[in-house]
This record gives sequence, C-alpha cells and structure tokens, in this order.
Amino acid sequence: MSMHKPLCALILALSFSAGPAFAQTSGLGKPISESDIKAWDIAILPDGTNLPPGSGASAQGARIYAEKCVACHAEGGKGGGAPAAGPLVGGEPLANGIDTVKTIANYYAYATTVFDYIRRAMPYNAPRSLADNEVYALTAYILALNKLIGENDVMDAKTLPQVKMPNRDNFILPYPDRI
Repeated sequence: MSMHKPLCALILALSFSAGPAFAQTSGLGKPISESDIKAWDIAILPDGTNLPPGSGASAQGARIYAEKCVACHAEGGKGGGAPAAGPLVGGEPLANGIDTVKTIANYYAYATTVFDYIRRAMPYNAPRSLADNEVYALTAYILALNKLIGENDVMDAKTLPQVKMPNRDNFILPYPDRI
C-alpha cells in the first residue's frame, strides 16, 4: 500500500511535466497541402468513383503487356515468369478450396479493383509509372484474356464499373462500411 502512493505521485508529476514537451515541435516536416494529398489520394471505388479520364482497348494493352508485364506474368498472363508472379488468367472456382490459385477471373469482385491495383503497383519495378490510358488498356487486355469483356471493348470511367466479375456476389468485403 505504501508503495502505491510514491508510484502514483511519480506518474502524476510526469504527466504534468510532459505537457510542455508535447507542445514543442521537432522542427521536422512541413504542413501538407491539399494538392499534395490529392496526388496520393488515388483510390478507385467499386462504383468507379475517382476513375480518371482516359480509355484503352485490349489491343493497346497487349502491346503494353508485352513490353512491361510479360517478364513477370509470362505469355498470356499464365504466371510463372521471373520473378515468379502468379497467374492473371483462369483459375478454378474458389469453392474448390482455400488453396485454389486466385486470379483476376475467380477472385476479384470488381473490375475497378483491377484498374486500381495496376495503377498503383505495376509494373513491379516501376510502380505508378503507367499513364492512365495505359492502365485502362492493360485492364482491358487482362479482362479480355479472362473472357470477361470482348476483345474490341474499350474500357473507360463509364464502361469499367459495368463489367460483371464472376466472383462479385461471393466476395466478402473486409471493411464493408468503407464503400
């Protein structure tokens, strides 16, 4: 019991003396502007909110894929390039078990997610280096490889959210309140 009084007094004294230290700044950094935030706020929502202007078709995407993607994802998106990246095409239905290989066709719930992922993370060696038209074209190419759109379909901010992905009704969102 006598041990608690000194400990409580010490905690109380430290809490009052820490206030001025927290009020001081380290002098590092600077306030962030709205334009700085906008440059990094690139999330694309399932309904297509925040999709940028532009468009692309599968034929254009095939050329970009051959130049910037085939080394990792192999010919036709079959996977296993170097470094070994997973396949983008095909895949058994996920109902076949948790170990089923996840691809664009059997896993993704929204085509806009494909666009978002390519835009922010690909190519692996130079993320965020693709122009929006290139991302639309690559998305169209991958969706066409999976037979989710026609080879001549053009993807843009209007058409991309309309693509019905096979796993849309089975996908469980980890954070459903964020949509």
